Amino acid sequence: MPDAIARAAAITPEPGTTFLDAEHVVILMQENRSFDHVFGALQGVRGFKDPRALRQSNGNSVFVQTDKNGETYTPWRMNIQDSRITWMGSIPHTRNSQVDAWNGGQHNNWLDAKRPHYKSYQNIPITMGHYTREDLPFYYALADAFTVCDQNYCGAMTSTTPNRLIFWTGTVRDQQKVGSNVYMRNPEILEGGMTWTTFPERLEQAGVPWKFYQNEISQTGGLSGAERAWLSNFSCNVLECFDKFRVDANSGFHTWIDERIEECHHHIDKLEGLEMLSAEKKQQQMKEASELLKILKKRKKAAGQTFEDLTAEEKGLFEKAFVTNKIDPDYRSLEAISTADGQMQAPKGDVLAQFRADVKQGKLPTVSWLAAPEHFSDHPTSAWFGAWYVSEVMNILTENPEVWKKTIFILTYDENDGYFDHGCSYVAPNPQQPESGQSSASITDAALEYTTAAEEEARGVTPEQARSGPIGLGFRVPMVIASPWSRGGWVNSQLFDHSSTLRFLEQFVAGKFGKPVRESNISSWRRAISGDLTSCFRPYDPAVPALPYHNRDAFLRTIEAAKNKPLPTGYSLVSSAEAEQLRAQPGALAHKLWQEPGVRVACALPYELTCEGNVSADAAQFEIALSVGQKQHGARSAGAPFNIYCRNLRGRSDMQAGTYAVAAGESLNPTFMLSDFENGQYDIDVHAPNGFYRHFGGGADTAGLEVTTSVNAVSARTASLTVRVKNMGHVVREVVCQQAAGARPVAFSLAAGQSKIFTLPLSKSHMWYDVKVTDRQHASFVRHFAGRVETGQPSFTDPQMG
Repeated sequence: MPDAIARAAAITPEPGTTFLDAEHVVILMQENRSFDHVFGALQGVRGFKDPRALRQSNGNSVFVQTDKNGETYTPWRMNIQDSRITWMGSIPHTRNSQVDAWNGGQHNNWLDAKRPHYKSYQNIPITMGHYTREDLPFYYALADAFTVCDQNYCGAMTSTTPNRLIFWTGTVRDQQKVGSNVYMRNPEILEGGMTWTTFPERLEQAGVPWKFYQNEISQTGGLSGAERAWLSNFSCNVLECFDKFRVDANSGFHTWIDERIEECHHHIDKLEGLEMLSAEKKQQQMKEASELLKILKKRKKAAGQTFEDLTAEEKGLFEKAFVTNKIDPDYRSLEAISTADGQMQAPKGDVLAQFRADVKQGKLPTVSWLAAPEHFSDHPTSAWFGAWYVSEVMNILTENPEVWKKTIFILTYDENDGYFDHGCSYVAPNPQQPESGQSSASITDAALEYTTAAEEEARGVTPEQARSGPIGLGFRVPMVIASPWSRGGWVNSQLFDHSSTLRFLEQFVAGKFGKPVRESNISSWRRAISGDLTSCFRPYDPAVPALPYHNRDAFLRTIEAAKNKPLPTGYSLVSSAEAEQLRAQPGALAHKLWQEPGVRVACALPYELTCEGNVSADAAQFEIALSVGQKQHGARSAGAPFNIYCRNLRGRSDMQAGTYAVAAGESLNPTFMLSDFENGQYDIDVHAPNGFYRHFGGGADTAGLEVTTSVNAVSARTASLTVRVKNMGHVVREVVCQQAAGARPVAFSLAAGQSKIFTLPLSKSHMWYDVKVTDRQHASFVRHFAGRVETGQPSFTDPQMG
């Protein structure tokens, strides 16, 4: 690793400028890493020290995962220096394995759903593995220098290509209506035939310059397997799958389709000769291969035009979507470089040649997308070579100070692969099951974000693999936003998903050019709960943090050397006694899981969230009032999802999970019958973004004690939380109020009809509150309120995590 340099963060724009003064937005979506897997140990983010992580139905923290054999594991460090972990490949991340890990909101099936493909690794809980700063120094330095988003989710609960559909088009549906085709699997997309409008087309129609850079496209022939892994775009440019972009007009398409047809024939011949497959499995694989062969032959027959035959509009889309490095005569060649144990192959040409040239020549368009080759994509099948690629993009952008002064770089990931993430997924409810959630009045299309096993089977998915479940959101993935207006090591905890980047581009184009460009494929459900990234930016900050860069060959040698390391051993079984201790003493888990200490500066968020809950006057049901205000942040106010988890339900060993989406300025009032809980004893948790949490416990016998809260968010100096406790019953109640773990509790008696009010100033706790109200006479009674009050001013991340 060379010495850290400060160039990226030292180049400054004009004082007082904002992100709307940028002239270039550069976007890179890498492959298959979860947030906890990459950044769970980073200082200040909602990672392994999360004090309010989801509780599973068995009472364990979500960090304590148990498989069907009763073996229990917690997150463990994958040491990239001392083991071969980075060479152990990918783990299951298909649609079915993602839905199975989520498990109806239980979030408790990670070990079984994500068991490694390779038999020799079957007993290693790779899904629970994570890295630290020592393993990923460049990515941690990037987060230290700029803004990391710790509530950024996959757009879809599935694999790569559907998530890329959302990233470039806002949807996985060919029409925005229930019953339309839903594309939730890689193969059905990669064979092409997509027809709906993409966001690049909308930019084209608005006259906004854009390009999609890659070394070489996927659908072109003449490359060996090794060459493809180092040189083509790994099918990460989903525009190749859309008819309007006419990828079939490239000069190598016919060679590529012939190669695919030959491979398919060979696969079918191999299947016919196999005796070990079960008859049913063999028949299914033969059917899939035969259908693929039909598609390939159909595409070959339809592909007759060359680039010269295209219309002017088609040529414009083609030239911008498929920018390759043909200016470099070696862009399709490999060369050998020396390593400690011999040699390895690497690109001979510059895999960023055209992007580099456009930056140097001042020809970078307003919007640029990049797709890395497989080995530089960060995909687990290709080790961590990708850190060089990301560092080189930053290196190129900062070589010309005048470019970086006007540039926003967005780095994100398409999906989590099979890696565990503890953040509870906020998902679209099942339209046929009201208990799975609801949406507030203006959200009318949540059903578009749900799909069924029957719909999947109709598209050719086997019954064994078909799943009913939400399309999105998926699991958390890393996102870092680097720019002169997002520097300084900040954390942004607003909820984002892959459609958020499109919504940012909407805001950017409208604010800069006065042109309305709207992605109509994004559902009102997504727009209500996911932000548009604008809360990540601040007026220019003159601080100068440092950022290390990678020398390519030296870095490749380091990763290559890990091939010969031993298997990882950093994990260990959690005994039943230890699991019980972790369940009974939450503090013990905080000592077991490691995260860098300290807090970070946190972006001001446009949230005004309220959640109150009390037993109804007739003691028949528990009533929850959810609302998202607009008083504090006006037009900028963001809606939010609230996940409600009900435990101790009659006749159930699991918990009931539901997502309640509330648009800004609206409310929802879900109710739960006490008779549905064992002995009428309710146990309800509510989670929302940025550590917002409520816990309601009690029963009909505890009715009468009402606890409500309100906030004063006029300014950071005067911000406060007011807790009002009122005895609506007929007997004296002995109440205890405690602010934050470890604080001295306040005990008091409340006679019938009496109230007591606590006003808790928040300026010294960075606007964070954590208050628990209990009843000494009724151990089951609890009202727990936690979160951060948003005043419109920056703050710091959760002190309890720090």
